[in-house]
Amino acid sequence: MTDIAVTVLPSRDSSGGGGDVWGVEPAIRAVAAAGAKLVELGDATRLIVVGGRVDQAELRRAIDEHPRVSVVQLPSAGVDSYVETMRATRRDGLVFTSAKGAYSAPVAEHALALTLATLRSLPLRARATSWEHEQRGISLNGSRVLIIGAGGIGTELLRLLGVFDVEVTMVVRTPREVPGAARTITSERLPEVLPDMDVVVVAAALTDGTAKIVGRAELEAMKSTAVLVNIARGPLVDTDALVAALAAGQIGGAGLDVVDPEPLPDGHPLWDEPRALITPHQANTNSMTEPLFQARVEENVRALAEGGQPVGVVDVDAGY
Repeated sequence: MTDIAVTVLPSRDSSGGGGDVWGVEPAIRAVAAAGAKLVELGDATRLIVVGGRVDQAELRRAIDEHPRVSVVQLPSAGVDSYVETMRATRRDGLVFTSAKGAYSAPVAEHALALTLATLRSLPLRARATSWEHEQRGISLNGSRVLIIGAGGIGTELLRLLGVFDVEVTMVVRTPREVPGAARTITSERLPEVLPDMDVVVVAAALTDGTAKIVGRAELEAMKSTAVLVNIARGPLVDTDALVAALAAGQIGGAGLDVVDPEPLPDGHPLWDEPRALITPHQANTNSMTEPLFQARVEENVRALAEGGQPVGVVDVDAGY
């Protein structure tokens, strides 16, 4: 047992509705498994676990009014919606942790599924109402793949691609080598490599510097047979430019688990695009993420109790 006091902050969205509360029960189980104390928010609270979508003003008050809080565990891997809150409440001795890395396996699996589906023209085939005699489809084997983002999802996808005969280029924020990649570049070199790529997968964090990292110029640089896959955040891709590129046949297809805007409105031209495959931001479902989130919370409760370094610490300045 440990005397670490943990508060699980339930979801209360700004509209007054219930919101997304999937993380509450896994967090409670994690606190019990770690032998910590589950308490109401108060002076004893050392760790706040955000159990789902939460009103940001409420989260700010919870942090500001309880100075003993030293760790705030966020439920998602991407933290773009929390950046303003994190920057407004920063203080010495307080760290924010996310679920980055925890959900990599299911999301990378979904990225691979979208890649294979778009290469094999399954979006078009799924819409067919009669037998087609024209041959379509490109093999992933022998292709060149570009993965934008070398975090948990990007590196897990790189591992999955190891069973295919592919050449993978990784795009990183700062220069470094990524084991297993044929080469590693920074985003400034995108115009140089895009014309050679058969698959472009967006797996980067959304920050001020990465918004619309794939825009009109990048889409124009791609092969007419190349496919784009986005399993990170919708605003990383310029939606209007993507719609235009697909309509003009500038690229071969798009597999999208995330879009901008989101949810994608009924009647949006992407719904009618025969070479676009859209899934509703479900690369990981609650049943997939609950045990992974529980393990992350438990790990960070134990780290706090033992004076260790929490996992998934957010760089507040960088925004991920």
